[in-house]
Amino acid sequence: MKFQFLGFSCLAIVFSLFCTNEAAVKLPNNETVSAVIVFGDSIVDPGNNNNLITLIKCDFPPYGRDFMGGKPTGRFNEGKIPTDLMVEELGIKELLPAYLDPNLQPTDLPTGVSFASGGAGYDPLTSSMASVLTLSDQLRLYEEYLGKLKRSVGEEKTSDILSKAIFLVVASSDDIANNYFGTPFRRLQYNMPSYADLLVNYSSSFVQDLYNLGARKIGVFSAPPIGCVPSQRTLAGGILRNCATTHNQLAQMFNGKLSSKLDSLKTKLPKAKVVYLDIYTHLLDIIENPRKYGFEVVDRGCCGTGMIETTILCNRLTPVTCPNVSEYVFWDSYHPTELAYKVLVHEVIQKYIYSFF
Repeated sequence: MKFQFLGFSCLAIVFSLFCTNEAAVKLPNNETVSAVIVFGDSIVDPGNNNNLITLIKCDFPPYGRDFMGGKPTGRFNEGKIPTDLMVEELGIKELLPAYLDPNLQPTDLPTGVSFASGGAGYDPLTSSMASVLTLSDQLRLYEEYLGKLKRSVGEEKTSDILSKAIFLVVASSDDIANNYFGTPFRRLQYNMPSYADLLVNYSSSFVQDLYNLGARKIGVFSAPPIGCVPSQRTLAGGILRNCATTHNQLAQMFNGKLSSKLDSLKTKLPKAKVVYLDIYTHLLDIIENPRKYGFEVVDRGCCGTGMIETTILCNRLTPVTCPNVSEYVFWDSYHPTELAYKVLVHEVIQKYIYSFF
């Protein structure tokens, strides 16, 4: 894929590199984060799927209902997604744009973009089934991005940006829910421990590929308690729609193996900070103790019945969308609300940010 790159003035470059929002989080030893660069799935996709031929997209109402101007952008909820909240809290910029956004400005590049594609997974089959960008596709786009960045700011400044950038990888939910438990193909080939191993090996290879392309601060998100999202409760939680036990077992199995593998990589990648980011524990606590965080509804999404609607099933013809989304942990049957993300992102940043330095 080739995308036209527009020219811009040196003044614009300087402004984008040195004029940032005020950080809400204090970094150690006057350190700075130059950019956030993201790969993964719908949790961190700000609209890369909009122009793909896929059903996994949400660039239509009621998505984006509470976003700036109430405009659907391809973000998979009603407002901001985790990476928007992260760059804002780190004082980098207000939103992290999609790399494939046709309105992307050259001045956006030095402070980071997202290559994530809703429906993607570590397992290439997961992405292929959904007709979305595989992680290999995302990596190729990142290489294209590097070429643009070097032409814009030069080799030396690009190296400086990469050395201070935080790279995030967010995947595995779709591997578990949509691929392993959603189709018979991988279950015929792998039991749960061996499929967890497969995903971890793909994750490890991807982290090493990022390192070889200049990444030095790499955060890898754990799998969430995917069995507790409303759609999986409906599909696999029984008549009472409890959390799907097997889904969470595979997520925990994967997380344990991933944490160990990332620890081993730390000794193999000189000058790298590879950080395992546990969101399973944090999100499960929100789901199990919602009122502690100000929520009321955890087993349904805000859109429609909240039990199965997501992506194209949550659309402008959906008869009911909840009036008070702040009471809900989930926007649709798969993706948390902006407010739930705010709680989660704040906890993750507070717990892990020092591990990158």
